[in-house]
Amino acid sequence: MDNLGAILAVDSQIGIIIAIALISIVGLWIIFYFIPVGLWFSALVSGVRISLLQLVLMRWRKIPPAVIVNNLISATKAGLYLNRNDLEAHYLAGGRVKAVVNALISADKANISLDFKTATAIDLAGRDVLEAVQMSVKPKVINTPPVAAVAKDGIQLIAKARVTLRANIKQLVGGAGEETILARVGEGIVTSIGSAQHHKQVLENPDSISKVVLSKGLDSGTAYEILSIDIADIDVGKNIGAMLQIDQANADKNIAQAKAEERRAMAVAAEQEMKAKAQEARANVIQAEAEIPKAISEAFRSGNLGIMDYYRMENIKADTTMRDKISKPGESSSSKGKSGDESSK
Repeated sequence: MDNLGAILAVDSQIGIIIAIALISIVGLWIIFYFIPVGLWFSALVSGVRISLLQLVLMRWRKIPPAVIVNNLISATKAGLYLNRNDLEAHYLAGGRVKAVVNALISADKANISLDFKTATAIDLAGRDVLEAVQMSVKPKVINTPPVAAVAKDGIQLIAKARVTLRANIKQLVGGAGEETILARVGEGIVTSIGSAQHHKQVLENPDSISKVVLSKGLDSGTAYEILSIDIADIDVGKNIGAMLQIDQANADKNIAQAKAEERRAMAVAAEQEMKAKAQEARANVIQAEAEIPKAISEAFRSGNLGIMDYYRMENIKADTTMRDKISKPGESSSSKGKSGDESSK
């Protein structure tokens, strides 16, 4: 029993020691988390003056102390002296502290004028301030999409250009981007080719396009400065002038055909109208001739016409018919032939 009690006493002491050790470890972790002594010491030996209280307050303000301290160390070692409050304010505003500090260091080494306020404004505007500084040192080349334009002789030319850009840091906030540069360069290419009298002039001197485009000041109001515009390739496209002339000729032909069809339809209508009038006239003649026997009968009854007068009138008619046949022998023979053909049929 004595041995069992001793064993239990030893086990309880070991458990207490383990619990104390765990509590101590957790406590030390909490202390070192809220009081980053190692980070404070690194700042101290790097020449950055910051108190432990400020590091603890950063935790309470939900700002990672390592982000602020490490960037302060980098700036101090590069010869830049930044304000801790400014870095904290930029972080709380949603900015990228590391990118801003690296951009300031790069700009200082490259003798580019860039202050902290401008750098933070560029970063909060959504632009990559470090890339902008690098682009100021090493210009960027962008390729334009194929731009089609037509010279005055109607030949289409398709040009591709390479535009060398350098970032304009002063206009990065509120300045237009690469899309505007490409649109303006394309407009300048179209204007230059369109003003050429002959497409061969453009093919012989492609640098004329670059000169015209550069003279327009296309980089005004943008975040970039155009250093050069080089025509990389020019291809001959379609003969737009000839195609337009063909289309115009086809349109004129269709219009002429429509007008001719209209005139033909009007002529046919007029012909049909004249035929109808002729038929109407014949009907009137026949109707008038039908009244002659009635008039003769009435003349007989009234005594105005005698039998001898009637025979004399018939003789005159017969003589008139005979004279007509004698004066027109061709018609009589043709009429006989027609009558013979009809009888044969």
